[in-house]
Amino acid sequence: MDFFSLVWLFFILSSLQPVLRQRMLQMERLRTIARLERERGSRVIVLIHRQETMSLLGFPIFRYIDIDDSEAILRAIKMTDDDVPIDVVIHTPGGLVLAAEQVARALCRHPAKVTVFVPHYAMSGGTLIALAADEIVMDENAVLGPVDPQLGQQPAASVLRVLEQKPIDKVDDETLILADVAAKAIRQVKETVIELVEERMDRAAAEQLAETLATGVYTHDYPITARQARDLGLPVTTELPQLVYDIMALYPQTAQRRPSVEYIPSPRSKGPVDMG
Repeated sequence: MDFFSLVWLFFILSSLQPVLRQRMLQMERLRTIARLERERGSRVIVLIHRQETMSLLGFPIFRYIDIDDSEAILRAIKMTDDDVPIDVVIHTPGGLVLAAEQVARALCRHPAKVTVFVPHYAMSGGTLIALAADEIVMDENAVLGPVDPQLGQQPAASVLRVLEQKPIDKVDDETLILADVAAKAIRQVKETVIELVEERMDRAAAEQLAETLATGVYTHDYPITARQARDLGLPVTTELPQLVYDIMALYPQTAQRRPSVEYIPSPRSKGPVDMG
């Protein structure tokens, strides 16, 4: 084989390497999900969103819950027998209310137990999905978030407060229209929250939870810890299975030129560090 043939072979192998590596990673994900299903006797659904970067230009691409996600999850739920529990691993900043509500309502209607695992965070729409669960299992450092609706870049609750703080004749027509939409959005989300939790808590507690999470009591990115979630009446525990962490490790953040965080990836106890 001559030099140019070796060069072409090198380029071919180099181009195939990312594809093969991704394929191997996908197979390992499926094997780990299957292990968790066997261990828990359940259907496991994974909803993990990472920020991705275009390989050539380096532009960040943000992932959120969208209609494609809800369609896939609804198909998985449909394929699950009524007597089979469902476990959902969620790692997401949120997304479309429509998509999150579809998933939450479908989980709420599933007759068998539904468990949501939150290894790091499930904000906004992710929290809405978690509200449909019979049990929410969080890492001790994981967080949920408020579900107050956003109108573009503006919190619906803040739009309404403009009307409270300014005379109506000083408010422009566009803001009045936004305020009307904001009031409807908040009412709709509150009704959804109550619908999702009212079978697991009394009506008064459900209404108070909806008021806290949906009306702008907190900023939209406020982190609700496991302890705070329990105080709000949610069925939260913190015994997260190791396999959930293993699944998360198989969805790595897209590699950057220089990692922001580095550590030796092994358990650390007191004593000297063996560098091999």
